[in-house]
Amino acid sequence: MEIKNCSVVTEFILLGIPHTEGFETLLFVLFLPFYACTLVGNVSILVAVISSTRLHTPMYFFLGNLSVFDMGFSSVTCPKMLFYLMGLSRLISYQDCVSQLFFFHFLGSIECFLYTVMAYDRFAAICHPLRYSVIMNSKICVALAVGTWLLGCFHSSVLTSLTFTLPYCGPNEVDHFFCDIPAILPLASADTSLAQRVSFTNVGLVSLVCFLLILLSYTRITISILSIQSTEGRQRAFSTCSAHLIAILCAYGPIITVYLQPTPNPMLGTVVQILMNLVGPMLNPLIYTLRNKEVKIALKKILHGKGSVSEG
Repeated sequence: MEIKNCSVVTEFILLGIPHTEGFETLLFVLFLPFYACTLVGNVSILVAVISSTRLHTPMYFFLGNLSVFDMGFSSVTCPKMLFYLMGLSRLISYQDCVSQLFFFHFLGSIECFLYTVMAYDRFAAICHPLRYSVIMNSKICVALAVGTWLLGCFHSSVLTSLTFTLPYCGPNEVDHFFCDIPAILPLASADTSLAQRVSFTNVGLVSLVCFLLILLSYTRITISILSIQSTEGRQRAFSTCSAHLIAILCAYGPIITVYLQPTPNPMLGTVVQILMNLVGPMLNPLIYTLRNKEVKIALKKILHGKGSVSEG
């Protein structure tokens, strides 16, 4: 076959954000604060959760995990994008491209699984308050967290292996700002229909199952909240869940737009990907701190130099 004699691609060229030639410096100045805020905001959440004994609960354990993954998810793509916006090389080696695609889907899928686990945690807390400490004990929390890692690794391994077992003999220009499935598959020197179908099904199945489980949890939560007699109790319960619901909407909107369209729009996909990589991970700390009194108290105590925040 001709493919056996072709020159195998050893590096790719990231073409970047379409239709932004000449605006690289402006985009760098615009994007850098978003990435910096993502790191600072998520580190702040993580420090607050670790240092405050008041926050040593399942809800904040998973929130701390989410902060770690938000930092990692944003760091998979943003540093390389910022470097070439500064005028540095757009080249990315084949191995780095594989790693970028793997960790992007690994961390992204873990985030979906974490949102599902957090919905289950809220379900247990509101629908079974007397048994909550038994249902969500420390061993179960750790098992659920490890489970998200393992599921994320499996999901991403399938997508990455399907994408990069195909031969790549040129061209090597990736029409995107990072290595992702919709941008890499058109460069393959073989039939990509199987990889496209499986990746579409895989991403769709993970997103759909997680979304249905979240919907089921919040349906039960809503029924329980409406049965609460006092208005204050209902407001407190809704307030506990509202931050999580906002974060879920911010996460699932981009997934549906980018991966689950029958005929994806490249420009729309790029804009949504930028929002998903830069804005989404930055919003989570804002959503959870601005609407969460306990986190705000913990951060204020840390900022005032009181060190570890005690239960009192």
